[in-house]
Amino acid sequence: MEGSAQSTSILSGRSGLLWGAVLAIVTGVAVATETYLVAAVPFALLMVIWAFYSLESLLLCVVAITPLSITLKDQGFNVGLSLPSELIMAGVTLFLLLRFLQNGKLPMRVFRHPVGMAILFQLSWMAFTILTSEMPLVSFKAWISRIWFVVPLFFAMIEVFRTEKSRDWFFPLYAITLAIASLYTMYVHSQYGFSKETSTWVMFPFYKEHTVYGMALAFVLPFAVYRAFRAQSLLSHVFFGGLLAILTAAIILSYTRAAWLSLIAAAGVYGLIRFRISWRIFLGGMLLVGVGLWATQDEWVRIFTKNDTVSSDNFGEHVRSVSNISTDASNLERINRWMSALRMFEARPHTGWGAGTYQFQYAPFQHSSEMTIISTNEGTMGNAHSEYIGPLAEQGWPGLIGVLFFLWAVFRTGFRVVQQEPLGQDRNLAIMALIGLVSYYTHGVLNNFLDSDKAAVLVWGSAALLVYFDLRRHPE
Repeated sequence: MEGSAQSTSILSGRSGLLWGAVLAIVTGVAVATETYLVAAVPFALLMVIWAFYSLESLLLCVVAITPLSITLKDQGFNVGLSLPSELIMAGVTLFLLLRFLQNGKLPMRVFRHPVGMAILFQLSWMAFTILTSEMPLVSFKAWISRIWFVVPLFFAMIEVFRTEKSRDWFFPLYAITLAIASLYTMYVHSQYGFSKETSTWVMFPFYKEHTVYGMALAFVLPFAVYRAFRAQSLLSHVFFGGLLAILTAAIILSYTRAAWLSLIAAAGVYGLIRFRISWRIFLGGMLLVGVGLWATQDEWVRIFTKNDTVSSDNFGEHVRSVSNISTDASNLERINRWMSALRMFEARPHTGWGAGTYQFQYAPFQHSSEMTIISTNEGTMGNAHSEYIGPLAEQGWPGLIGVLFFLWAVFRTGFRVVQQEPLGQDRNLAIMALIGLVSYYTHGVLNNFLDSDKAAVLVWGSAALLVYFDLRRHPE
């Protein structure tokens, strides 16, 4: 309370005018002299003041601006910086670190929660593998970027969700600005006749390519459906109905097959929730499906190799091409990346090659018989295209264990919250968070985006929402 009063006085009266004048002068001088790095100083000062004044509104602002943030890629260190969202998240992380050094308080209840423990395990193992990494500086930067995602978007966001207003605004803030990015994307796409070939890049600079764009659309589309059809005023029906129409058109025109499949998985889990099927039955069913697919893998491979339908502008053919592993270059390239990652794992099974290093190290592990027309030996085509196999190659078997630990913890928490939370807005939000995470980690079989702010806001924020509900009902 004391700090809040002090912060308010800093931003009010003559002090506020003085701060505004200083910021304006520094910005003007920086622009006039073309020293743009100096121009970032007023922005940084504003963020510091904002964090002192209202950390809650600053974090919600991050959620809102993330879909419209622009990614700058550092090819030298395999770390993309998304501006201004990641800059603010890094600043918030530093602010929270300084606040901890001042008062020595940590959210121990969150740390002791299974989801918090899983995240701490992942961060700890990533830190350890920096020591054994083939490229330690790259792995260090990947670890730091993970920290500035997790600290504000998970640990700090749990406190933000204590207020009902913040919980209610989390998904709308992201969905509305995503719809703005989608309108821009569809406008650019229309200039090229909505062709499949151009669908991979027309969302730039807001999203670097169509798979991460499709992931975000699939994550928030269930929320848009819920908000469009729930009981509300006519104006709200019209607004959220329009939002649903925009996001639906956008995901169709994204030509992202993995996103379409992830929506089917999300709908299936919603059916389990709707008919109150328990978490244990869900887990048992998933294990049974996995064992069944493994036991019949030879038959599935024969079926898939007979499919020669390639991705195209025809939506029917584009859907059928999902199972084409004989001629579709996109599918074959994924297999090439996966096989390369598995060979990397075999070479270093315990500690891997280091977080963030896959794209710089996988070239020698490719086999010429598996390479495609879009393969490269120069490390310019990104990651392992899997949220599961990628950590296996970069961090060894403990990296995969960390991912599975997190999935077990967050889905167990999500199902428990949904089953125990009384009917109402909070339960509906928990359902949206849970099936959004199902969508993401289904998509994660074919792609991985947790190094991107576009995915991190949704994944860590949804996990924080579920943990908040769980701690509220089970404070022990």
